[in-house]
Amino acid sequence: MEELELNNTPKVSLVMLVDDNDTDNFLSKKIMEHVNFSENILIKNTGKSALEYLHQNQNDLDKIPDIIFLDINMPIVDGFVFLYEYENFPPQLHEKVKVVVLSSSNNKRDINQFLNNRFVHQFISKPLSEKALMELAATEA
Repeated sequence: MEELELNNTPKVSLVMLVDDNDTDNFLSKKIMEHVNFSENILIKNTGKSALEYLHQNQNDLDKIPDIIFLDINMPIVDGFVFLYEYENFPPQLHEKVKVVVLSSSNNKRDINQFLNNRFVHQFISKPLSEKALMELAATEA
């Protein structure tokens, strides 16, 4: 298998993984590190803790992630609720952040609902792959 790698300069300064599955977070983080995708990777195990982080840091765009990888199926605050609450953040935050849904769901209705959301940049099926990161990095260039 051909090894994919970005150049020595990470494409993204801060990424947030929002997923309640520790194994998925671990694997996603390792793949990002392997291809040098981001300088910093922030992991939030609940949609609620991700929203709290964004709320606390909304006035300091240096602490706001460039990309949020959002899982759909999480307890209490799932991906749908996250996006509903995300709408309430200021426009400058929306302009900076790209929300990428990263999910194992193959429910076409859910996928279409996310893709029709104005804040969702892309849908990627789990597990996160080097190829998906390379394609995403190409859109960041």
